[in-house]
Amino acid sequence: MKVTALQMVTSTDWEHNRAQAWQLLQQAAAAGAELAVLPEYFCLMGERDTDKLALAEPFGEGPMQRFLADSARSLGLWIVGGTVPLQGPDAAHVYNSSCVYNPQGDCVVRYDKMHLFCYANERESYDEHRVIAPGHAPVHFDLPSHDGHRWRIGLSICYDLRFPELYRLHAQAGAQLMLVPSAFTYTTGQAHWELLLRARAVENLAYVLAAAQGGQHENGRRTWGHSMAINPWGEVMALQASEPGVVLADLDWAQLQRWRQQLPALQHRVC
Repeated sequence: MKVTALQMVTSTDWEHNRAQAWQLLQQAAAAGAELAVLPEYFCLMGERDTDKLALAEPFGEGPMQRFLADSARSLGLWIVGGTVPLQGPDAAHVYNSSCVYNPQGDCVVRYDKMHLFCYANERESYDEHRVIAPGHAPVHFDLPSHDGHRWRIGLSICYDLRFPELYRLHAQAGAQLMLVPSAFTYTTGQAHWELLLRARAVENLAYVLAAAQGGQHENGRRTWGHSMAINPWGEVMALQASEPGVVLADLDWAQLQRWRQQLPALQHRVC
């Protein structure tokens, strides 16, 4: 199965971001991809955290979700919409949600980010709890591929990457591919991004596809980028270091099964 991670440098303007995302999705479809993953916050990187509140959409309605559904339908792609702000439990919070659309334009599942990022040093400070409400349940979905196999795909978002329990739950549910739409900061990404992605692939003997923000944003934030695809042996198959681009990878079902047979670590788990 051919898959793509789309790297963006999202601005403070939805229309600009939509145009950038559409161009990348077209490239993915032209390359023969079945699945395209947009990065976290593909729709907006606001001047302030509270800018998300003004854009929040009811689930199933609104221009951001319509764009994703229309794009999936017109391009014949499975699209994982990075994240969009969906209406939260109160007026001061949104859910940071990843919605998955099939080639008919239907939203088949929604995952609300469970682990909310918090980091501070002498130069920068982040706390997603200020305006984001956490989700409460892991989510996966099945994609019947043109290769004749039904791939089970586990969803996660950015900071989730630091919590291996989530990915193990996906693996126990039979997932062969883990998705990680992200907006890792330059500081934390430089230190830990690739290390964590490769660890999640190796410990679960699964493919990992990570779509990231990658550059200097209008709001002053700098993101690490390095969108990549990793195979179950922990090898980086494809990578885009910075700036917008398309990361393409072919997932090999038969090789996945061989790795899992040769090293049956998932069957040896005792706790």
